[in-house]
Amino acid sequence: MDFLISDAYAQGGGAQGGSIIPTVLMVAVFFVFMYFMIIRPQMKRQKEHKKLLESLDKGSEIVTAGGLAGKIREVGENFLVVEIAQGTEVRVQKSSVTSVVPKGTLEAL
Repeated sequence: MDFLISDAYAQGGGAQGGSIIPTVLMVAVFFVFMYFMIIRPQMKRQKEHKKLLESLDKGSEIVTAGGLAGKIREVGENFLVVEIAQGTEVRVQKSSVTSVVPKGTLEAL
C-alpha cells in the first residue's frame, strides 16, 4: 500500500531575515495617504476659519456654532457682543462663529 501514500519529506527552510523594505514602503505610503486625505484638508479649513475670524467687524451678521444668529455690536480680542434681538445682546467667543451671512439676511428670518 505504499504506492498510494507518498513519503513526507521535510521542506527546505524559508528565507532567513527577509527584507524590511516592503514594510517601510507600505508604512510610508500609508502616511502619505493620511496626509493628503485627512491632515491637509483640516489645515485648509483651519486657515479659512482663521481668515473668517480676522474679517469680523462691527455690523457683520453672523451665525455661531450654537445656532445663534445676530449682528456684531462690539469686537474684542477673544469675545464678541452680538445683538440677537432688539435690545438683547450676548457675549460669545470669536472661535464659535461659523459663518458670516450677507447683510440683510437676519431681517428675512
